[in-house]
Amino acid sequence: MTSPTDFNTQLIEEFRANGGETSGPFKGRRLLLLTSTGAKSGQQRTTPLVYSNDGDRFVIVASKGGAPEHPAWYHNLVAHPEAVIEVGTEKFSVHASIAGQSERDRLYAQHAAEMPAFNDYEKKTTRQIPVVILERA
Repeated sequence: MTSPTDFNTQLIEEFRANGGETSGPFKGRRLLLLTSTGAKSGQQRTTPLVYSNDGDRFVIVASKGGAPEHPAWYHNLVAHPEAVIEVGTEKFSVHASIAGQSERDRLYAQHAAEMPAFNDYEKKTTRQIPVVILERA
């Protein structure tokens, strides 16, 4: 069995080796690599995430599959909103912000319309799942 860390490492390597294309469960999905600064460690952390767009903004959702706690990358962006993303073969700096309630609801619904599993994640947890907006710096 592959650990989540091993799975992400393999996915990141495949993404970078193939210009953003991957196989397996993320084949054909819109995937980006988020490199953020650890909230506690200060170390760089890269996480593969599915995304949607809102105009020229990138939208990521801190669902953690409906887990009761927010993912580590979310805490990293709250502490250090400057990050780098890779989309396809492009790599650039972004500024992260957390969507306010009305925008969060609109963006979450838009995201879930493209990727219906996100509807299930909301049902699995009592926490409100944050929506993060990434804008080119």
